[in-house]
Amino acid sequence: MSRTVSLHGMTPAEIFQSGIENIAEIESVALAVKWRDGRITTGWSDASVADLALMLMLLNERYRVEHLQAVAAD
Repeated sequence: MSRTVSLHGMTPAEIFQSGIENIAEIESVALAVKWRDGRITTGWSDASVADLALMLMLLNERYRVEHLQAVAAD
């Protein structure tokens, strides 16, 4: 039986790094997306490893830009 672990609070970079470190143990990837209107969509991804990596890097970049701007504004 598989178990589900929340990744809430982890940055995309942390999630991606964990995947790299444990690549031999990964069988498939489940994604969840929280939209601005509060909806959450989830499911198994058939995206290529390269597409998943690109998505995570883009999300990480956005996270960093938004948080660095918030810190600079304080």
